[in-house]
Amino acid sequence: MSDLSSGNRRFPTTQIFLRRCVIALLDLLFLNLSYLAVCGMQYQGELRSILSVLIGRSWYASLIYLVVLTFFGLYNSMWEYAGLHELVRCLGAVLTSTLLTIGADSICRNMSWFNQRSAALPDTGFSLSVYFFAALLLFFLSGFLRIFYRSLRSARNIFVNRNNTKRHRIMIIGAGDTGITIYRELEQKGFATGKPVVFVDDDPNKQGRRVGFVPVRGSSDRIPELAKRYDVDEIILAVPSMNSQRRGELLRIAMETGCKLKTSLSFEEITENPASEGAVRNVEIADLLARPEIKLNTAICAYLKGQTVMVTGGGGSIGSELCTQVARYAPKRIIIFDNYENNAFLLKGKLDRHYNGKVEFIIRIGSVQDPKRLREVMNEFKPTVLFHAAAHKHVPLMEESPCEAVKNNVFGTYNVANAAIDCGVKKVVTLSTDKAVNPTNVMGASKRVTELIIQYFERKNTATHFAAVRFGNVLGSNGSVIPIFKEQIEAGGPVYVTHKDITRYFMTIPEAAQLVCQAGGLSRGGEIFVLDMGEPVSITSLAEKLIRLSGYTPYEDIKIEFTGLRPGEKLYEELTLSEEEGEMQLTANNKIFVLPPVQFDSKKLEQGIKALRHVNEDNVRDLLRDLVPNYHEAER
Repeated sequence: MSDLSSGNRRFPTTQIFLRRCVIALLDLLFLNLSYLAVCGMQYQGELRSILSVLIGRSWYASLIYLVVLTFFGLYNSMWEYAGLHELVRCLGAVLTSTLLTIGADSICRNMSWFNQRSAALPDTGFSLSVYFFAALLLFFLSGFLRIFYRSLRSARNIFVNRNNTKRHRIMIIGAGDTGITIYRELEQKGFATGKPVVFVDDDPNKQGRRVGFVPVRGSSDRIPELAKRYDVDEIILAVPSMNSQRRGELLRIAMETGCKLKTSLSFEEITENPASEGAVRNVEIADLLARPEIKLNTAICAYLKGQTVMVTGGGGSIGSELCTQVARYAPKRIIIFDNYENNAFLLKGKLDRHYNGKVEFIIRIGSVQDPKRLREVMNEFKPTVLFHAAAHKHVPLMEESPCEAVKNNVFGTYNVANAAIDCGVKKVVTLSTDKAVNPTNVMGASKRVTELIIQYFERKNTATHFAAVRFGNVLGSNGSVIPIFKEQIEAGGPVYVTHKDITRYFMTIPEAAQLVCQAGGLSRGGEIFVLDMGEPVSITSLAEKLIRLSGYTPYEDIKIEFTGLRPGEKLYEELTLSEEEGEMQLTANNKIFVLPPVQFDSKKLEQGIKALRHVNEDNVRDLLRDLVPNYHEAER
C-alpha cells in the first residue's frame, strides 16, 4: 500500500496529464499564431514567404518554447491559484525562449541546408523589433490562458455555491495586503465558506473604493453600524502589523456586534510559519487582554546556546511551551522529563518535525518524587541548565489531597535541587506562583516552601545558581479557568464564577515561558522574578468576553452564576510579600522585577522539611504554617 501511495505522489493522474497536454497544445498554438503575426509584418502579407519561414522555424521554436516553459515550472503550477507569480514566470519563460530562438535562427541561417531552402526568400532574418512584438504577443496570450483558467474556475465555484444559504456574510477590517489576500482566498473557493460584503479601513484614501465587488466603507468606529447595515455574520480583523493594544480595542468594538470574530495571524505567527500568510484563526481571550502582550528581551536568553537543557514536567502546558521557547536559542539538546508519557511523546514529535535535527529532543519518563531517577537522568546527560516546571497546581484538588501537594511540590523541588548540585547543573530555575504570597491554601503554601528551598540551596553551594519565577494565572494552561469556561459555554451554560468581584493577574503561556528563560539569564543566585502584569483582570468580565467570543450574549443566551469562593480560594492575588516590596528592583528588562532573598532561619527550614517527611492529613496544614507563618487558611 505504501508503494502505491508513493507512486500516486510521484506520477500525475491521467486527468492531470491530459490537462497539461491541452495547455501545452494551446501554448504551441499561441506560439505559432505569434510567429504568423511576425511573418505577416515581415513579409507584408506574402503568403508563400510567410508559410515558408513559419514552417522553417516552427519546429525548433516550438521545441525551445516547450522546454523553457517546463523548466520554469509552468506546467506544474496550480492554475486555479494563478496570479502575479505565474505571470512573472511566464514573462521569464517568454523572454528566455525568445533569446534562445534568436540564437537558433542565427545558427540555422549559417547552415547550408537552411540557406538552400530559403534562397528564394527576400530575407530569412527578423529584426529585433519584430522579435520584441512576437514576445509581447506571446506573453499576452500565454498569460491570458492561465489567468483565464483561474477566472473560469472561480466563476464556476461561485456559480456552484450561489444558492448556498449557509454562507457567512463577512466584514473584513483592514483593506491592506492581508485583507485583500484573505478576500482572494475566499474568492478562489467560490466564497463557499463565507462571502465578504464590506471592508472597514481607517485610511480615508481607501474609503469609497472597492476590492473586487466589495466596498470599503468608513472607519473602525462605524463597525457596529456597518455590521447591522450589511447583515454581517462574521468579522475578520486583517491588520497583522497593528500593536496588540489597538488590536484589542478593535476586537472589543467588534464584539459588541454579536458576530463571530476571527483574526489574521500576527507577524510573529507568520514568521513562525511562513506558509500560513493570509490564514485566519478564531479570536482568543489573550487577544482581548487589557494590556498588550509583553515581548521580552530575547537577547538575554543567549546563555542557552549550545547547552544541554532539562525541563521537568516538560510535557505539561507550560513545560511544553518552555521546551518550544528554549529550542529557539539553539541548545545542543533538550531533555523532556515527565511522568506522563503521552504529552511528552506528542511534544517530541512536533519539535522534531519543526527543527529537523537541528536540536536533539530526548524523553525520559520519571517523577520528581524519585530522587534516584532524577540522578540517573542527570548523570546520563549532564544538563547545564534545568527548568523545574513539574508541580501540582489545582487549588481545590490540593485542598482535598494536601499531602500530595507536599510530596510533589515541596519534596519534588527538594529532590531536583539536591540532584542538580550533585550532578553539576549550573543553573536551576523553578516555577512558583502568586498564590505563594500570603497563601490561603495548601498549594500556595507548598509553593512558598519551594521558594525557600531554592534560596536555602543557593546559600549552601557556589557551583549551582538557583532562582524562582512567580507567575500569575496562565491563559490556556491546564490549570487555567479558560478551558473550563469554554466547556461550560459549549454545553450551553451556565458559566460558573465563584464571586462577582474576584480578580486575577493573567499572562499568556509564551510570556510565562519567556519569563522563565530570561530568569535563567538574569539570575545571579537566590532571586525571585516577577513579571509586570499590569492590572488584575475581573473573572466576571473574562467570562462575559468568552461568551461574546463564542457568539452569545451574556446573561441572555448563556447565564453566569456565582457559586461562592471555593476552599482555599482568595478574592484577589498579590505578587509580593510585604517584606519584599521595599526591595523590589527592575532588571535589565524593564518588564521583569527581581526580589532578593528575604531572611529566614535555615535551621528551622531543615527541621520543617524533616517534619514534613512524616506528614499526614491531620498535621499537614500545621506543619506548613510553621514554615510559612503568613499562611492563613481561608474560611471553608
